[in-house]
Amino acid sequence: MNEIKLIIADDHELFRNGLAELLRKHDDIKIVKTVADGLEFIELMNNSFEADIVLLDITMPNMDGFQVLKELKNLASTIKPIVISMHNDGNYIAKCAKMGAYGYLLKNTDESELILAIRSVNNGKKYFSAEISEKMINFMSTQSISENVLSNKETEVLGLLSKGLTTKEIATKLFVSSRTIETHRANILKKLEVKNTAELIKKATKMNLI
Repeated sequence: MNEIKLIIADDHELFRNGLAELLRKHDDIKIVKTVADGLEFIELMNNSFEADIVLLDITMPNMDGFQVLKELKNLASTIKPIVISMHNDGNYIAKCAKMGAYGYLLKNTDESELILAIRSVNNGKKYFSAEISEKMINFMSTQSISENVLSNKETEVLGLLSKGLTTKEIATKLFVSSRTIETHRANILKKLEVKNTAELIKKATKMNLI
């Protein structure tokens, strides 16, 4: 049986140690290294450290999980990252999947699912549980619907509003009347279901519209 060489990258020592202890019970999994931040992990990769999978936390000092995923792509590394995080937000999950994560687990996942994810990913498959997949799909579908709902002109107005320009300044910039800009703004508020510009900017940012 080939051993799965695994690195744990997480800044919480108790979680790291607990995870390592749990995984050592399985003969086909070998913990080859545990690290406390992304920078330490990338240094290992730069020194051609051999491992098959990294269990990767998102929120870490010095270099977070997103930066690690980006670096792994740049390095064209063969190690397969499985994100293990407390964040169950669809935005985080979709972002990790897009950046090359092979799997996404929550920190409260049970042992059997963790082992299943590790073995699946080691066999070249992606692993996203039904719950995680649903959150990711819900986020992506909401985002794409919202993006399509706004016209090109409304998207342009939204971008200028987010930079703090007034109605009059936007009207001047786009060579239209202030009334036209007010109409666009009213339509954007209605489509994104918010009451004012502050709420609009907050929601649009969350949905990656600006």
